Amino acid sequence: MTRSDAEQPARPTLAQVAERAGVSLKTASRALGGESYVSEKTLAVVLDAARELDYQRNSAASLLASGRLADSIGLITGDFTNPFYSALAQGIEDEIRPRGMHLSVTNSRESAEQERRVAHDLADRQTKAVITVSAMPDHRDYASLQARGIPVVFVDRPAEQVEADSVVFDNREGGRLAARHLIDAGHRRIAFIGDYAWLPTYRQRMAGMGDVLDPAGSDWRELLRADAHDVGSSRACVRELLALAHPPTAIVAGNNRILLGAMEELAGMPASARPAVLGFDDPEWAQVLGITVVTGDVEALGRQAARLAVARLSDRSRPFENVVLPMRLISRG
Repeated sequence: MTRSDAEQPARPTLAQVAERAGVSLKTASRALGGESYVSEKTLAVVLDAARELDYQRNSAASLLASGRLADSIGLITGDFTNPFYSALAQGIEDEIRPRGMHLSVTNSRESAEQERRVAHDLADRQTKAVITVSAMPDHRDYASLQARGIPVVFVDRPAEQVEADSVVFDNREGGRLAARHLIDAGHRRIAFIGDYAWLPTYRQRMAGMGDVLDPAGSDWRELLRADAHDVGSSRACVRELLALAHPPTAIVAGNNRILLGAMEELAGMPASARPAVLGFDDPEWAQVLGITVVTGDVEALGRQAARLAVARLSDRSRPFENVVLPMRLISRG
């Protein structure tokens, strides 16, 4: 028999959180709303009080009561134009749909400030959990979502300065795979064109390449190029590298958008004059063109992130997990 509303335990209120934290109601609201001008000390006190009371903000209660808001998980991506994110979203949706949940997908455009706004908007709309490909260098702001009972899972890029579940690829090993393949093929002047230099995926793949290329005596570091976030900037990097007195004999493209730019720039060159190209990620057209790639299973990445979110919803006291999925090299000549 279902208990009547009168028998249901009362939900903790914001006023109770403020009282326990020893702050004003307005300060507690600002802290849990993620407003940036709350001091770190005050934020920590309010978050602790919210966790102790198991407080969950309920700004979308009226929508829930009307039946217009179903259980959902929010995904924050970096760039809608990148097919990596459609595969990631597919994996997440495949995992949560049989559980009666749906996926809400938003875009940060790789802006930390936009990501912060989007994350709190998802929370205010009663999203059950947030999965994020984060553009933030420091993730402590997500502690306010966790304090409101909303699990946060970091995917593709690990959590920084906050305890949370995460699932990433073994990008350092991916860099090693790429470098070994090209060294074994006889290359020594190997260029690496990467995404934004602050991205952990770029740093880890570069580190993995260094593990192999530095001991081999390759002069690859003078051929490093970063911040090629789109097709146009990738093409510009390729032009710059080919204009060198001693151009590279091989180019490693740091993701699928960079790979597309490289192939577009090289398309007009005779095949005998082109440098070898190896890409990270595996867009469908890479197989058609016979391009060797280093890749991971992106849909599996999404499914694992969804499992972590669902597991956290079921048991909030479980230890946090950092899951690392393997990368593999697909040689196509």
